[in-house]
Amino acid sequence: MTRTNALPLVAGRWAIDPLHSSVGFAIRHLGVSKVRGRFSAFDAELVVGEGLEDSSISANVEIGSIDTGNADRDAHVLAADLLDVEKRPTMTFRSTRISGEGEDWTLDGELTIGSVTRPVGFAVEFGGVQDVFDGSRHAGFDATAQIRRSDFGIDFGPAEALLGDVIKIQLDVQFVEPKS
Repeated sequence: MTRTNALPLVAGRWAIDPLHSSVGFAIRHLGVSKVRGRFSAFDAELVVGEGLEDSSISANVEIGSIDTGNADRDAHVLAADLLDVEKRPTMTFRSTRISGEGEDWTLDGELTIGSVTRPVGFAVEFGGVQDVFDGSRHAGFDATAQIRRSDFGIDFGPAEALLGDVIKIQLDVQFVEPKS
C-alpha cells in the first residue's frame, strides 16, 4: 500500500460514500436571517497520488436536487427568473491545488455553475481514516467556502434585494478507499 507523503491515504481512486456525505449551503434572506439548504444528488471522486501534487478532487452537483425544506420555495428558486435550472443544470468542481498538513488543509480549484467558471478555495478539515465493519476504510473531510452568486451571473431580478450575494458552502464528505 502506497500512501501519500502528506495524508495517510492509499493511492488510487477513492469513491464518495453518498449515504454519509452532504452538500449544504446558506444564503441571507432579507438581510436578517439565513435560508439553509442542501443538494441531494451529487457525486465526487478523490484521486490520491504519490504526493499532493499528484492528487485531485472532482465533484458534480445536480442543481435540480436542491432542498431548502420548502417545496414551493425550491420550485421558485429553480425557475427561470431565479436560478434557472434549465440554463444551469449542474455545478462542477475541479481541484487545482491541495495543500496543508495535519487536520487543516486548503483545497483550491475551479467551480463552474452553468457556463461560468471561477476560482474558489475551500478550508478543509481532515477527520481521519476509519476501518468499517464490512472491511472497507473511509476517510472523512469537512470543507467550507464562500462564493458570490453575482460572480456566476446569477441575478435574481426583482428579488435581488431579498437575497444576499454571498453563499456559504458546507461539505461533509466521506470517501471509500479503493480495493487493492
